Formats: sequence, structure tokens, C-alpha cells
Amino acid sequence: MMSANEMNGVGLEILWSRLISIADEAAATLRRTAFSTIVRESNDFAVVILDEKGASLAENSIGVPSFLGVLPRTVACLLEHIPVEDWNDGDVIVTNDPWIGAGHLPDLVVASPIFHHGRRVGFCATVAHLPDIGGTIFSADCRDFYEEGLRILPTKLMRAGRENEDVFRFIRGNVRVPDQVVRDIDAQLAAHSVVRTGIRDFLGSADLADLSDISAALHERADAAMRMAIAGLPDGDYRSVVRADGYEGRETEIRCCITVAGDTLSIDFAGTSPQIDRGLNSVFNYTYAYTVYPLKCALDPLTPHNDGSYRSVTVTAPLGSILNPRFPAPCNARHLTGQLIAGAVHRCLAEAIPDQVLAESGGAPSLRAVFSGQDASGERFSQILMCSGGMGASARGDGLACTPFPTNTGSGSIEAFEGLAPLLVRRKELLANSGGSGRHRGGLGQEIEIEVMSSKTVVLSLMGDRMKNLPLGLLGGGSGQGVGMTLASGRALAPKARTELVPGDRLILRYAGGGGFGDPGERDPADVARDLENGYVVER
Repeated sequence: MMSANEMNGVGLEILWSRLISIADEAAATLRRTAFSTIVRESNDFAVVILDEKGASLAENSIGVPSFLGVLPRTVACLLEHIPVEDWNDGDVIVTNDPWIGAGHLPDLVVASPIFHHGRRVGFCATVAHLPDIGGTIFSADCRDFYEEGLRILPTKLMRAGRENEDVFRFIRGNVRVPDQVVRDIDAQLAAHSVVRTGIRDFLGSADLADLSDISAALHERADAAMRMAIAGLPDGDYRSVVRADGYEGRETEIRCCITVAGDTLSIDFAGTSPQIDRGLNSVFNYTYAYTVYPLKCALDPLTPHNDGSYRSVTVTAPLGSILNPRFPAPCNARHLTGQLIAGAVHRCLAEAIPDQVLAESGGAPSLRAVFSGQDASGERFSQILMCSGGMGASARGDGLACTPFPTNTGSGSIEAFEGLAPLLVRRKELLANSGGSGRHRGGLGQEIEIEVMSSKTVVLSLMGDRMKNLPLGLLGGGSGQGVGMTLASGRALAPKARTELVPGDRLILRYAGGGGFGDPGERDPADVARDLENGYVVER
């Protein structure tokens, strides 16, 4: 039997691709069997395969970056709570604790061991954003973590393949849409079954006793690829500051310093704003994930990512800051802070590699609208509108319209959104002039109008930023247009608050445009003419 370390590059690449395909097959199972639109329509989930030590080997191709960066750290923490010898064949461990998992309570982490010929050879982990987790409606304005929903400490959801009925009972008893929530959990369990079967078949056909050799080889190659990319940067310190609107006039800021020394790189967020008493705090797991992901996009975008990718990278953030809050800080809307990290990282790297980074995106942070209430039959609904602003421009071209970065959750089907709630999307259109000017223009944002068709009041929770602090351009590029939230009547809505919509109300959401790149005077005249012809830019 040849070890993975002895295989040539082609053979190892084939094995790596097979592992990724197992994760992709599991992801397809999860998506197709889920009940909520946030999972099956918007792909707000991830699947990761880990070795026997809990280090990631492969992940599904379209997983949310924050989840993929978090899950290895989560499994390591779960192994501290439940010793590895207590992870038996058929066991499934579950938690949504933000400090262990993906940063807020709606994200449920499910982890299970993989056994082959009676030996534990690895782990599978999935995370999915549930449509509801009890407490207040998913929102940014809670003052206390315990308002934000049901917290599930690490516990066994299944024991030796049998459901722990008590856990399912207390989850059902604490959420608004129990059928959707439990069916989404079932979809995660189905994905785990696909991974376990796939890994056993993989080991058998590859004539491998376990994953240890291939794990070592893949981590070594991922590590080498990232070190080579870092070594191409000039040594030194690179700094940036990104400001956010914060809460009720109290702005926050992220201070980022990237230090390059040979083939290693450290990122320090010293000087970042202290944690606040609203749900904008980004727990460190989430901060870490959204720090290393944009770094890899810029430095080593083509190598598949696993734990080896970040051996040469360290990330630190002050304890008690908005990027590393102390428990029990509220953190439900942690994306309003964490997703801004990508802009901070790329602004630092623009000093060294301007051709490999993006201007700030209008979809960072994502504007989210959550609708909750009762339909005509008295059934509860809880629906999240998943849409995006424009991507930032780069040295290589214009930003993409209505395309998320650094997250990659999809918009999903409007028909599916309308089918599960008494809401009607009246229009959904690109916003002219919303992309920042530049040699390359920022991606356009969009405007969406939604009418309440219910005969009853609907609770709306808005989570947005970028009304005052706009998505910035790079190297002379202009800022993208900001976010807006109003009713058709003209009444402005608070960007991080809950309100009630009455029957017939029409909500108008404006999603920000991306920042531009380079001097606007250098824009190709043909591109200017095309923008005018398509209505992307309208002369005033």
C-alpha cells in the first residue's frame, strides 16, 4: 500500500478532489432535504470533513466562508467538552453556543465521528442557519445575550444512531416554526450520513486504512502554497481603519495591522472599538474566519483550503472588543461587524498587492430583513430576505452587481419567499449610479419593494449599516451609494431595530453599491458609453 505522502502531485490532487466531491454530495443532500428557504434557497450552510485530530481536510465548494473557517475550531472545542473516547459510532453532537460555534444562536453546529472497520478515522461537521431559534425575532437591538434565543450547550443529539428525544422536544418547544427547524436539523443529519458512507467507500477504494497520511500530505501542500504567497509580499507592517455606523450614532471602527515577516503573516486588531451592549459584537471564531478568508482570496485563491492553509497565519483581537467580546455579550447581528473585516484586510494588502484586492463591497455587511407573524390560517411564519448589494471593483474589472462578498449566501427564489409568508415583492431592480466611480466601477446595488399582504400585523427586524459610512473605493475610486430603509409613505426606518408593519404597508430596501477602483478619469470611454446605454449610470 502506497502512503499518500509517497503519491505524486496528480494522484494526490485526485484524492483531494474526491474528498471535496463527498462534501459536495453531502451539501446537495442537505440543501435538497431542508425545509427553510434560508438553507435550501440561499445556501446558508456548510459541510466540512475533518481528520481524526479534528483538522479540516475538505469542504463543500459553495459553503459560507465564515462557517468553513469556524467548524475546525468548533470541533476542537467540542472535543474539550466531550472527550474523544466518548464519541461513539452513530453519535451526533450539537451546539449553537456562539463562543463555540459560528458566532450567533441561529447557526446550529452538528458534528459526528466517522468510523471505518471499528476505528475512529475522522469527523464530519455541518452548520446551518435555522429559520428561528426562539427568544426575540432575529435582530440587532437586544441588550442582553439571553434575549437572543435558545442556547444549546454541547450535547448528544443522537446516541449510537438513536435520536435523543429530549433534545428534539426542548428545541421544538422553544421555536416559532418547529417543523421547519426540526426538518432542517434532519437535513444536517442526512448530510452526515452521506459523508460517513462516502469516506468509508473512499478509504476502501483508495486502499487506505485511515485519513492520517492523506491529511498530512494535503496540509503540507496547503501550507506550502500559502507560505509561498506570503513570501512574495514585502516584509513590513500594513495598516487600515474601517468605520461603521454602529448603533444610534455611536460609531464603531476596526483597526487592522498586518505584519509580514518572511513566509509568516500576523493580523492584529489592537485599537478596535470595545464591545457594545447591542448584538453587533463578533465573537472571535467569526472574526478569525472572516479574517483568513479574504486573506486567502487575495494571496492564494486557487488552492483548495484546509487547516494547513493557515499554519503560517496568526490572528489576534483584544478581549472585550467588538471583534472578541466577553461572554455574554449580545451577538445576533455579528455579521454587521465581522463582514467588515474583509475590507480592512484588503485595504492593508492594497499597499503591497493592489492588483489582487477588492474595494469595499456594498454587501459587506449584508442588509437583512426578517419578517415574522401569522398567516391567514393562523400558522406562524419567520422569513429572512437574503439579498445583496454590489461587489467592490478591482484592478481587473468592474464589481459585480448584487453579488455578495465576503459571504456568498444566495438570494434564492422570490417565489419561494412569497410562498411561505403573506408578502409580495412588488419590484426588484438595479440602482443606477450606486456603484462607486473609478477606472473600474463598483458593482450596482438594488432596490426592493415588499408589500404586506397579511390581514394581521407583521413584525419586521432590520439589520443594516452603511447609511453614513459608505463602502469605500481603492486607489482613487469613489464610494458606493449607501443603504436605505423606508416605507412607501416616506417614513424612514431605523437600520437596527424592530418595528411593526400593518396590512398594506410597502417596505423599500436600498442595498448599497460597491466601491470603485482607480482614478475615474482613466475609465475606458467604451465602458462609460456602455454604462450610459445600459442605464447603469444616469447623467444628472
